[in-house]
Amino acid sequence: MSLTWKPTLKGRSLLTLLDFSDEEMLDVINLAVALKARRRQGTRGNLLARRQIALIFEKSSTRTRCAASVAVRDEGGQAEYLARGDIHLGAKESVADTGRVLGRMFDGILFRGFSQQTVEGLAKHSGVPVWNGLTDAFHPTQALADLMTIKERFGRLRGLTVAYVGDGRNNVANSLMLACAKAGVNFVNCTPGELTPDVELVERGRAIAGGNGATIRIEQDPHAGVRGAQVLYTDVWTSMGEEAQQEQRMKLLRPYQVNRRLVKETGLSDDQLVFLHCLPAFHDNQTALTREIGAMEVSDEVFEASFSKVFDQAENRMHTIKALFVSALADPEQ
Repeated sequence: MSLTWKPTLKGRSLLTLLDFSDEEMLDVINLAVALKARRRQGTRGNLLARRQIALIFEKSSTRTRCAASVAVRDEGGQAEYLARGDIHLGAKESVADTGRVLGRMFDGILFRGFSQQTVEGLAKHSGVPVWNGLTDAFHPTQALADLMTIKERFGRLRGLTVAYVGDGRNNVANSLMLACAKAGVNFVNCTPGELTPDVELVERGRAIAGGNGATIRIEQDPHAGVRGAQVLYTDVWTSMGEEAQQEQRMKLLRPYQVNRRLVKETGLSDDQLVFLHCLPAFHDNQTALTREIGAMEVSDEVFEASFSKVFDQAENRMHTIKALFVSALADPEQ
């Protein structure tokens, strides 16, 4: 199977989705679709043969870590996992010095951690492509998988409507908004006034969306916000590092739970909908927390519904991250 991608992506970092043009972002998604199809046929390639990628993780992870590790090995490369306690980043050694050291040993760096300034510093000083696997501000690799999953379900992106319900100013909501704007997807952020996103980021997103025939709207009433939306999306109510705010967030966001009543407000049937969640999700009584207080951001009924594509979405993290690695480090096959 022949794989092609834009040469302009060679050697490029992805710190936020604003780093790519609209066309380049969609090109990465198309490459991910092709790589997924090739893997489903049982083919493993060598596009990353002898490439070495450092995985720096300040925050724990299931999907990002496994997706990145499998992605590089599938194409003949190697990944080195570096947890917070394994290296001196930010403690005995500056971000700049760490970047300069790792850039001489690795072909690329994926960072998952707290500060956006850290991933930007690594990109500035390492001299190799750096990919943002999550910071407190943005989660661009997640948004690529989100769009890929939506495209798989509907066969298109432009003209659809995504309603994000919950904590409207977290990293997932920020990147999903930008992704939708760049793909021509209408985006509704259903969130209480206390959790509205950054005004400047919203205005920048609206400018991009307008150029693609789409809109961005902030809506405090979740029932009004989801009407007509083909895609319902939510995330945990308390992000990593905000655990002390758990009780406050539960009171604030309880009306924003994605349950059957809210799904009905879309006005669409189950076969016209998709539910997405970046995971992990507090939807049942299988964790210590949910055994005590019950489901939070999504009911178990919706999470397990036929229109829930959360595990397709999780798998697509691997394919989209692989597409980023390949497009930055390999030459297109002719």
